Amino acid sequence: MPRADFRFAFKKRVRYAEIDAQAVLFNPRYLEYFDIGLVEYWRAAGIYDHSGMTGGIEFHIAKAQVEFRAPILLDEEIDICVRCSRIGTSSMTLLFELHGAGQDDLRATGEEVHVHVAEARGRPAPIPDWAVACFERYEGRALQARPLPGE
Repeated sequence: MPRADFRFAFKKRVRYAEIDAQAVLFNPRYLEYFDIGLVEYWRAAGIYDHSGMTGGIEFHIAKAQVEFRAPILLDEEIDICVRCSRIGTSSMTLLFELHGAGQDDLRATGEEVHVHVAEARGRPAPIPDWAVACFERYEGRALQARPLPGE
């Protein structure tokens, strides 16, 4: 999807400790970058202060996928782009793209499905309406399919 489809981007510089022997970002770090972007996205959407890290709502990752497009090199600045694409009853789907900073220079894409749980080791639970409202307000569009009146 075009870079412009992402309202949120967080700039990150690639550090020496994050590269492999070829001076390319080490494969597992892509998921780490997605996690960094997710925390900052939550902060921008007004959810972070209500997250599990602060005793609030808790999500677990049910699916994580990365597609590598082009190498990310030592000392490059990368934009970590994040958007929520869908919210279900107890899960939400987030899309990620890594670009050269300030450019439409796609390096990797990703998708994660997060499941809301009632407690750290609990079963899936409905995502609170206030959290859905925060994400929808931030994204400027409906994310959760709502039943029609009478359903």
